[in-house]
Amino acid sequence: MPDVYRVHFVQFRSIQKDICVRGQMATADKLMTLRDGTLRVTGRLVDASNATLYAVSELDGQEMVCIYKPKAGERPLWDFPDGCLAHREFAAYVVSEHLGLHVVPLTVLRDGPYGQGMAQEWITIDESIDLAQFFSTDHPRLRTMSLFDAIINNTDRKIGHLLPENMDVVYGCDHGVTFHAEDKLRTVLWQWSGEPFTDQEIHILEHAKSSLQAELRIKLEPLLTDNEIDAIDSRVRKLLKDGCFPAPNPNWPAVPWPAF
Repeated sequence: MPDVYRVHFVQFRSIQKDICVRGQMATADKLMTLRDGTLRVTGRLVDASNATLYAVSELDGQEMVCIYKPKAGERPLWDFPDGCLAHREFAAYVVSEHLGLHVVPLTVLRDGPYGQGMAQEWITIDESIDLAQFFSTDHPRLRTMSLFDAIINNTDRKIGHLLPENMDVVYGCDHGVTFHAEDKLRTVLWQWSGEPFTDQEIHILEHAKSSLQAELRIKLEPLLTDNEIDAIDSRVRKLLKDGCFPAPNPNWPAVPWPAF
C-alpha cells in the first residue's frame, strides 16, 4: 500500500471517534467493512462520465453496498490538473465530518479490483420524495448542503446529486470536482443567496477558519494542493466577512448542465 494511503487510513480512523449509529450497523463497523472488506463489483452506473461501479464490500459476514470509483477510470479534466477526483471525493467527506455537517455518505480511499480509488456507502433514497420539487424548497438540510458547497467550491451540485434518505436525513454525492482555487461555485441550491447566516452557521464557519490553520489543514494536505487549501481559507473568511450566502459568480455559469 502506498504511504499516502496509509496516511489516509490513519487520518480516517481519527475522525470516526464521535459517530452515531445509523441503521443496523454502527458506523465504526461500517467503516471497517467498507475500508477493509473484500470488494466485489456487481454493476456499473452507465450515465456517469467517469468509471462509477456498483459494488459490495464484505467483511466477517457483514456486507455493505457501495459505490467504487477507481482512479484508473477517471477522465482528465483541463481545469483540475492537480491530484485526482477520488482524493477530492474523500476530502469533501473529511470537511463534512470535521465541521459536523454530515452531508456526505461514509467515504474511504482503498484498493479494489481495478486499483486504488474511492469507495462510498450507497444511500437508498426515499422514492416518495420528488427531487424535481424537493431541491428548490427551504429544507434545513439543503441549506446545510448549500453552505457546505460554498465552503468546498462545488462546481457540480445537480439535483440528482441530492440523496434524501428520508425527510430528515439528506446526503450529497459526486464531489470529484470541488476545491478549485478559483471561484467556480455551480449549483442548483441558490434559494438562500444573499440571506444572512444564522448564529450556528457563523459558528461552523469560525470553526472552519480556525481548524484550517491546524488539524483540518493537516488532514487535507495529502489530498489537495497548498493553493487549494489556502483557497478554502480565503472562501471561509470571505463568507464570514459578507455574513451571508454567496451570489452567483457573473463570470461563471451558476447552474450545472444538465441540472438534473
